[in-house]
Amino acid sequence: MELVDSHCHIDFPPLGDDVDALLRAAGDNDVRHFLCVSVNWRDFPAVRALAETHRGVFASVGVHPNEREEAETSVEALVEAARHPRVVAIGETGLDYFRSEGDLGWQRDRFARHIAAAREASLPLIIHMRDAADDTIDMMREHRADEPGGVMHCFAEDWPVARRALDLGFHISFSGIVTFNSARALQEVARKVPADRMLVETDSPYLAPVPNRGKTNQPAFVRHTAAFIAELRGESLDEVAQVTTDNFFRLFSRATPEAAA
Repeated sequence: MELVDSHCHIDFPPLGDDVDALLRAAGDNDVRHFLCVSVNWRDFPAVRALAETHRGVFASVGVHPNEREEAETSVEALVEAARHPRVVAIGETGLDYFRSEGDLGWQRDRFARHIAAAREASLPLIIHMRDAADDTIDMMREHRADEPGGVMHCFAEDWPVARRALDLGFHISFSGIVTFNSARALQEVARKVPADRMLVETDSPYLAPVPNRGKTNQPAFVRHTAAFIAELRGESLDEVAQVTTDNFFRLFSRATPEAAA
């Protein structure tokens, strides 16, 4: 059995303090591949270096919607950075109306540039969406995000929103949130989502799943999320591990298992 953590921030403290130990702990829990996701330009070289120097680690390039000081991100810069062979996706990008206030036109403009870059680079998008479901899905449709496709990372919405994303060809990725007692609507999504559109992630160091809720999250804990989803769906952990791993390598096609060596 092998699992993939399809979205983590192993460059963030405290995880970045000892990445070798972190990845060994993940391997002990059958987690063998990792997508380390970029959130800004200043830290992108470190994210890229992790992918260059650690077996099984891949990188993305993008600027998080809450990174206000980097509103000038260009399509050209994203596409150029995406030429690196260990960069397998554009993002994370999207809309976040929870942490940002005022006129958020700059956020929508940046999201549009990320979609354009993904289309030009022919790489999938990693989409962050918080308190902005309607605008996010509308922009995805308007700017033809269905062409490169991608994933709704750390999905926390209900089934109608999931259905709209699925209709655009996107995958749904579940984090530790799905294990929380309060996440009944999200658990319904996990039961209903087609097997070939499902991913699992940690978003570490955040959102540790039960039974580690409240602790610093790490890639090893994605096993708990996968096991919880397996129980929800009446499937085995092996089945969920296999399908989410297959989905990861199909969606992020540059991240072949052979390229992880």
